[in-house]
Formats: sequence, structure tokens, C-alpha cells
Amino acid sequence: MNRVTEAELQAGLAHVLDAAADEGVIEMLCQRPDYGQRHFVAQIQVTRAQGIAGDRWLKHPWLRLPDGSPHPGIQICILSRRVLDLVWRDRKTVTHPGDTFITDMDLSEDNLPAGQLLAAGSAVLRVSGIFNDGCVKWAARYGKAARAWINLPEHRAYRLRGILCSVERDGLLRNGDLVRKL
Repeated sequence: MNRVTEAELQAGLAHVLDAAADEGVIEMLCQRPDYGQRHFVAQIQVTRAQGIAGDRWLKHPWLRLPDGSPHPGIQICILSRRVLDLVWRDRKTVTHPGDTFITDMDLSEDNLPAGQLLAAGSAVLRVSGIFNDGCVKWAARYGKAARAWINLPEHRAYRLRGILCSVERDGLLRNGDLVRKL
């Protein structure tokens, strides 16, 4: 399997960090009805109550509130187009990471601090303070170097594995819509 190397990741970091600050385009909308399942769709309805209709977030969230309900801060996952292009080399046999959408935008803490509102299609999202460290599946799909790279202490603020958001205002996300800072 052709996996990205530590040297390639380090060489690509400047390009990743040079993404647009204020807006990007929504690409590769993905629903995850269950573990390992990916449905690429033209649009997704998002709500505060349900997150993404039909997504596994309601049934099998990886993070819950003390009362056992799904944590709203993980309803939506957004990944940088530049990071995806760097790590996802074998698109025929290696699974898409499953993020709600991909965009070419600076997802760092400096640019999008926790609490930042984003207009995404007709919805409004709120960036959560939950760090996405890339699960074991990220390492299995894209390599141990890719997981180590996103978790280096000096890289954590870049949020290389993407950002997690809650839905603040119900709306519709469509491929080609803008996502922008409010």
C-alpha cells in the first residue's frame, strides 16, 4: 500500500497551512448510516436535534454527554481538502475518512476558534472545542505517520484531522455551497 511518509507530510504542511482563511466550497458530502458505510450525496439536511438525518451520530456517537445523549459538538466533521489530498492516495481500495464534507479552508484554532460560527449552505454551524485526534481507523487507512503527524504537539493547533461542529441553525448543505466565517 502506498502510504504518505513523514517527510512528505512535513513537506506538505506549508501548503496545508496556506488555505483560504474566510471561506471555502463544500465538497464530497458524506452520510455515514453505520460503521464503515459512506453515502456520497448531492445535499444533506442538518438539524440541531438530529445532526444529519440518517447518520450514525444519533445511534452510535463516539462521545456522549453525561446523560448518555450524543454530544452535539460532534454532529458535523469538516476536513481540509489539502490534508485529504496529502494522505488519501489509494482512492479505489482505501475508504474515505467519513467527514461530513471537505473544503479548502484554514481550519486552525487561530482562524476558527472554538465557538466560531460558520455559514454552511443555509445552515449555521458552531466550531466545537473537541479535538479530532484521528482514530485508529485513520492510522489503518492512511498510515501511522499520518496519525502521528496530526497529533504532534506543535501541530495540534492546526487541526490537521479537521474540525468538529454542532448545528446551530437547521439548514441544507449542498455540494458547491460556500462555507464561510460569520
